[in-house]
Amino acid sequence: MKRLFLIIGLLLFLFLPFFSVFAQEVSPAQEEVLEGKVLGSIKEDVVIEGGKQFLYQELKIKITKGSLEGREIVVEVGNIPLVGQPKYQLGDEVLLNYVQDFEGDEVFYITDFVRRRPLAWLFLLFVVLAVLIGRWRGISSLLGLGVSFLIIFIFILPQIHAGKDPIMIAVFGSLLIIPFSFYFSHGLNKKTTLAILGTLIALMITGLLAKFFVEATRLTGFASEEAGFLQVARPGVINIRGLILAGIIIGVLGVLDDITVSQAAIVQQLREANPRLKVKEIFLRAMKVGQDHIASMINTLVLVYAGAALPLLLLFIDNPHPFSEVINYEIIAEEIVRTLVGSIGLITAVPLTTFLAAYFMVQWKHKS
Repeated sequence: MKRLFLIIGLLLFLFLPFFSVFAQEVSPAQEEVLEGKVLGSIKEDVVIEGGKQFLYQELKIKITKGSLEGREIVVEVGNIPLVGQPKYQLGDEVLLNYVQDFEGDEVFYITDFVRRRPLAWLFLLFVVLAVLIGRWRGISSLLGLGVSFLIIFIFILPQIHAGKDPIMIAVFGSLLIIPFSFYFSHGLNKKTTLAILGTLIALMITGLLAKFFVEATRLTGFASEEAGFLQVARPGVINIRGLILAGIIIGVLGVLDDITVSQAAIVQQLREANPRLKVKEIFLRAMKVGQDHIASMINTLVLVYAGAALPLLLLFIDNPHPFSEVINYEIIAEEIVRTLVGSIGLITAVPLTTFLAAYFMVQWKHKS
């Protein structure tokens, strides 16, 4: 049990840098991000403006982090009507911007909730379940996941931010992620090696398809607000269109792990169960399972994308514009290209990995 807690502690230490993204620092200007706790509501009212109702609150807040720690302040919320303005309650932990105006007066306004604690508990639950149920395989998978995140945050993102080609960086980053994540998760063996080979080929096919259809559909990458912010922050430095391709490549990589390893494992089991089977027989039998895998994977992918894009899909409901026009919007076309290109890459990975595994498993047995 002590060893188990030691391992969990090691994993938490490995992932600890990622929680730092939630930390706030004092800016060099006269502005600071503070944290506080709502002690209560002094006043609440409903403001009607433009025929719509908005909530106004006057909150008493105690500063819990920052240069004003321990101080109690009063903050107005809703004095500027905003759609979707949340209602703050007793005990809520919030982020506040603190500035001094030209006259030296202090100005406070709430920017968001503090979410670190529930996020940390959720992460801890994930780690504990992975370790308790997956045992050493779960531990090694978490280590592989940690290395993947390190590569993304230490190599891929800084290089793209510096203006390097997102596609090349995503490819090189994937080449670093694949061996670590695969071998950590599934062990250093022939099955995993064959799965890596199938993954690399499928990833190249996905990249080529993505490049072709992003250009064919004339996607610019500026359909999202984030792209606009990046262009303002780093004008002319980041290749926004390349970000679409890089995102497709990295997004497909995670699902390829499941598909290629599963198919390689099926081939290995068939070969061990009947060493007299030829390459063609093994391939055909493994593909019967692979076809079921493809069918379930397509349903899974579509539902996952649909769940993530529900606000986007609402554009199709009660829209006065025809379907042919709505589907032509770049924000819609980008998601279609992302979904279908990624799915095609995953589908091609099944026969590719199955054939490679069947061929090399038979060859290795013959040589041995």
